[in-house]
Amino acid sequence: MSDKRGRHEPQPIRHAARGELCTVQIAGLCRHNTETTVLAHLPFEGGIMGGKVSDLSSCFACDACHSVIDGVRPWPGDEGAHRDWYLRRAMVRTWRRLVEKGVITIEGGHQP
Repeated sequence: MSDKRGRHEPQPIRHAARGELCTVQIAGLCRHNTETTVLAHLPFEGGIMGGKVSDLSSCFACDACHSVIDGVRPWPGDEGAHRDWYLRRAMVRTWRRLVEKGVITIEGGHQP
């Protein structure tokens, strides 16, 4: 897929989100619905010029958790106090799943 400037960006990480469980799982909010899971880019790393952050700075998120990550809806109850914990956990869970699926490899890391 090409962007407006004609650059080509591979999509395997984005496609890998299809049918996956949400890795964010915000207590009291997550729908645990694999049909709504997409790759959600995380807000704590600055975006590239004119675009989003790297697909490696992302996680698998259901529609409810994704809306919180994007700031469309607020964090429920006291869960916002744990925002960074949720986002880091989700990113690591997503990396593990991507390694298991063979989408990414980590040199020197354990491969299933």
